[in-house]
Amino acid sequence: MSRVDHVVVAVPARDEEVLLPGCLRSVAASVAVLEEARPGIRVSVVVALDGCTDGSSRIVGAWAVEVVSLDGLGVGAARDAAVEHGLVALGSPDEATTWVACTDADTVVPTVWLLRQVMWAERGTDLVVGTAEPTGLGGGAALAAWHARHRLVEGHTHVHGANLGVRAGRWRQVGGFGDRRLGEDVGLVERVRGRTARWVATDTIRVLTSGRPHGRVDDGFAGYLRALDAEVG
Repeated sequence: MSRVDHVVVAVPARDEEVLLPGCLRSVAASVAVLEEARPGIRVSVVVALDGCTDGSSRIVGAWAVEVVSLDGLGVGAARDAAVEHGLVALGSPDEATTWVACTDADTVVPTVWLLRQVMWAERGTDLVVGTAEPTGLGGGAALAAWHARHRLVEGHTHVHGANLGVRAGRWRQVGGFGDRRLGEDVGLVERVRGRTARWVATDTIRVLTSGRPHGRVDDGFAGYLRALDAEVG
């Protein structure tokens, strides 16, 4: 048993004033479920505002979250900055007993999201790779094509930065997400898997993420959906 005493929730955001409230609302609900089940556990939710020019900073000001502001450094650097800030906010705890949960500002997480990650962590798991389902695609060909290519099951093969969990010590050991502007999630997962066999890929904490065709990262999830829509259209 590997007890978890601290949790950092890292949320990178770039101009997400419209979708950020829904994300933070869902994260807050997940924190509440975790704290009820595990009294005494300490949680720091950190939003990394990365080059925001909209009202995102005003939005986060209404929530009990930590905030770190960056000058458009990219999603990898934003995730890492959020984690570092969260660790400091928690008093630089032992990273062996600290869990890092990552999602995105355009994503809604389930209420059991954190509780189940902590349960896996306390069983010795170092990495949890969850699934993400796009919303807003409607019921047409694009949605059918997406589901045909994504098996949302236990042991799935997908990686989404919007639904990742990693022990802080492992995150540190592999150099974090790094300064990559694309594929930072895949890179971290590959490096952690290269260090340990204690990881799970699960659909039991599936998140819902925006299916918009134009996102905040070039060639990211939105770019993939846009290409898929063009292919089936």
